[in-house]
Amino acid sequence: MNIRTIINKGKNNAAYRKTAELAGRLGNRLGWLGYVNPKRYVKLLDLYIIKKFIGTYFYSIALIISISIVFDINENLAKFTQYHAPLKAIVFDYYMNFVPYFANLFSPLFVFIAVIFFTSKLAGNSEIISMLAAGVSFKRLMRPYMISAAIISIMTYYLGSYIIPKGTIVRQNFETMYKNKKRNTSAENVQLQVGKGVIAYIQHYDNNRKKGYGFCLDKFENKKLVSHMTASEIQYDTISDAKYHWKAIGWRIRQLKGLREHITSGASKDTVIMMEPTDLVFSKGQQETFTSPQLREYIGKQIDRGSSNVVQYEVEYHKRIAMSFASFILTTIGLALSSRKRKGGMGLYLGIGLALSFGYILLQTVSATFAINANTPPILAAWIPNIIFTFVAYYCYRKAPN
Repeated sequence: MNIRTIINKGKNNAAYRKTAELAGRLGNRLGWLGYVNPKRYVKLLDLYIIKKFIGTYFYSIALIISISIVFDINENLAKFTQYHAPLKAIVFDYYMNFVPYFANLFSPLFVFIAVIFFTSKLAGNSEIISMLAAGVSFKRLMRPYMISAAIISIMTYYLGSYIIPKGTIVRQNFETMYKNKKRNTSAENVQLQVGKGVIAYIQHYDNNRKKGYGFCLDKFENKKLVSHMTASEIQYDTISDAKYHWKAIGWRIRQLKGLREHITSGASKDTVIMMEPTDLVFSKGQQETFTSPQLREYIGKQIDRGSSNVVQYEVEYHKRIAMSFASFILTTIGLALSSRKRKGGMGLYLGIGLALSFGYILLQTVSATFAINANTPPILAAWIPNIIFTFVAYYCYRKAPN
């Protein structure tokens, strides 16, 4: 070996040492990235359970919703024929919005069925026993179940808050046209506060034409009337880029300044009045057609106006959040019930699961009624089912096999 080879090796070793030192420093600074690496938390066993959970969840949805569609077609086929509903509208306007609405509504039921079904199968094949015997605690076993529940929870909230309300509008319009479901399209003697010290009154409002009759608008300052506007008709501008644009027809304005009075009138006038058609006509289930941001905006606007007819909207807003957390609670209960291997198979667990799921959905409906009719705070009414079932989940968790 000559001297040149020795020198080159020395240089290479020095470069290697510098590279190693730099990599070590960089590794120390970026060591926190290891904590956000999914592979640190999701192992092969977790992926196996997550695939089983999510797959069974969507399979149960497809199975039960398919049966529901068959029954719905059988029930409404005569009406579809009577009102000459086109096939394209039936498929895309009705059933394409029917499926996600009811799938999301009964999501707690599908979560429970999925957990009970495939966990009972794992327990029946002694796979749960093998996991526990290998040193996997029940708490560690819950990890893939909670990850799956988180995925379903996020999906449920997003669908219920942003996607399904838009489809509900299309579905309700279809039902009005082809199932003869009457909707409230007019209002009588509407009075509401549209601004600070500004009161609007409409004798009759037709939502189909977006037109009101017998309109007046009063403005108060320091509890004194300073302006009184009347119009025989007002027409909402549906093509305007901005909100609250109305056209007053046959208008007359009285300006009151002390003992003086100034009157102006005209045939038509474009004006801005802080109200919309949705503020004037209330129909059953209207809150389901609002996205969550729209609900929040509507509730705030109605509270500022002093309206008391916002309870069902507040319940709907909080219910969407509460329902997304139901996946965690019902997953815990289902896992605790079905992880123990017993004689008789999964029939008993499925029965218990169905009873608990329907009990949760029933409790949601009852608690919403309490908020509307018994002055229960809307946020409490929406969370009552979760609060009660959290205690059930904790009890089942304590009794789970370890």
